[in-house]
Amino acid sequence: MSFDLGLPVNTALLLYVLYCVQRIILPSASTPKTVPNEFKHSYTWMPRGHPPTLLFKTYTPRTLQPFNGTDNPRILLAIKGVVYDVTAGRSFYGPGGMYANFAGRDASRGMAKQSFDEEMLTDIDQPLDKLEDLTGEEIENMRGWMDHFANKYIICGRLVENDAA
Repeated sequence: MSFDLGLPVNTALLLYVLYCVQRIILPSASTPKTVPNEFKHSYTWMPRGHPPTLLFKTYTPRTLQPFNGTDNPRILLAIKGVVYDVTAGRSFYGPGGMYANFAGRDASRGMAKQSFDEEMLTDIDQPLDKLEDLTGEEIENMRGWMDHFANKYIICGRLVENDAA
């Protein structure tokens, strides 16, 4: 088999290979040295800043309560022992939001029963709700909410009994 440069296909292929090698070896030779003014302040996909770093922590109902969006700018809530940072959903979970009563609290029973009533919340000085009386449908409801939160918000801790921390 021989390589004949007389054939146009072979010549074109050789020129393309040489061009690619030149781009790899000398990348700056093929890029402009200056950026026109109209492109200096255009859209970029890079974020303006890095989101705040969150440490995975252990919370109790008492230590979770200040993260209600009023006492602290961060908003956390727990479902079945998993603590989520829902600060990005401030309009829903912050003061005046439709889920604001769950902010800084264990929202397990309320999410399972699809109820936002205050009686769905366990007092912060009481033991954690064991959720033993929930039906299979309510448990599935709660799991659905946990999946939703895990896909949308950062898991930042776990919720334990007040005396366990």
